[in-house]
Amino acid sequence: MTDRIQSVKGMHDILTDATPGWRAIEDRIINILDRYGYREIRIPVVERTELFKRSIGEATDIVTKEMYSFTDQGEDSLTLRPEGTAGCVRAVLQNSLLQQSALRLWYMGPMFRREQPQKGRTRQFHQIGVEVFGLEGPDIDAEIIMMSARIWRDLGVPDLVLQINTLGTPAARQNYRRVLVDYFTANQDQLDTDSRNRMLKNPLRILDSKHPAMQELIRNAPGVEDHLDAASLAHFTGLQALLTGANIDFVVNPRLVRGLDYYSKTVFEWTTDRLGAQGTVCAGGRYDGLVEHFGGKPTPATGFALGLERLVELVGAAATNTDPAGTDVYFILAGERAVTAGFRLAEQIRDQLPVRVLLHCGGGSFKSQFKKADKSGARLALILGESEVDRGYIAIKPLRHDEPQTEVRWDGLIPALKLALEL
Repeated sequence: MTDRIQSVKGMHDILTDATPGWRAIEDRIINILDRYGYREIRIPVVERTELFKRSIGEATDIVTKEMYSFTDQGEDSLTLRPEGTAGCVRAVLQNSLLQQSALRLWYMGPMFRREQPQKGRTRQFHQIGVEVFGLEGPDIDAEIIMMSARIWRDLGVPDLVLQINTLGTPAARQNYRRVLVDYFTANQDQLDTDSRNRMLKNPLRILDSKHPAMQELIRNAPGVEDHLDAASLAHFTGLQALLTGANIDFVVNPRLVRGLDYYSKTVFEWTTDRLGAQGTVCAGGRYDGLVEHFGGKPTPATGFALGLERLVELVGAAATNTDPAGTDVYFILAGERAVTAGFRLAEQIRDQLPVRVLLHCGGGSFKSQFKKADKSGARLALILGESEVDRGYIAIKPLRHDEPQTEVRWDGLIPALKLALEL
């Protein structure tokens, strides 16, 4: 007996009972993005490996440990995208989209990281990302944070906490980097192996370490707030004033650094304590130097990404999927002429009414078809046999309420369905 092929570890099927809930969440988020004037862009799942090495940082865990990279037949090193910002920047530059004064974009799709699978963390995961190019003030940072807050309100997501910080301009960040290197070098006997490797390449990432034995050392490390230039301070102060004015609660977390090298100035996270260790639901910030780093003109940029798996977990299936099958009308057909007429009538319904119509296929007795109609979750069964075809009538049977079966002429079917389905 041949062994069944299983899915790849950490990559999960989203089955039919769950997809309506996913779609409901996605549609509501997309509606909000549209109302704010953001436009969709679709970018490839596979990019050149160098794109992520240059943007995310060669010393990051993502690049060194987690990327799915391979060499194709043309000897090119390619990678399944671990995040969306780098690919979006590449697309914007390649297609000369920065000629506009400001560009507000969003995208959605799967990302891939070879992490240890656990609740809220999978190796194929799904994100909705937002990217803005050409606006440098704290007002656009405030807009995307307010937009994310509106998403949580619309979905009814409870108890998310907004944490914000600033990493300063690239020059200020570089000065702070030197201070951290001196501090951690003096205490390197307390560092774990990963932190020793990060110390010279990206010491800010040490501040994000969760190693229990290092927490006191991290708490006593010099803070970025003491090494900011005037421009960074003004930007961060302006952001806080805008959020306060919009009644957006936040916590300033001076140890929030994010895991990607391209961030500067504003960084933020929306977190929860309802998902265990994987508490970050949405995160983002500014990356003003990334476009220039890829060969474009100096361009301010900011954005965020939210994790759909974690959001679905928080919202819960009951809030988004009260009718898993989603069927309104089920056609029960008996006889060759009834099947022909049923197909025609089903198409007329689909043309004229916003309802879900399921047409029975595969034959079977009336009894077996009724069982399948009931199992489908349909609200109504439409019954068509040879005698109904001869008379030009069709029977309507409510399946969710104890009401009598009725008959209508074919030309009266649409009005009858509007009344029965309260359309």
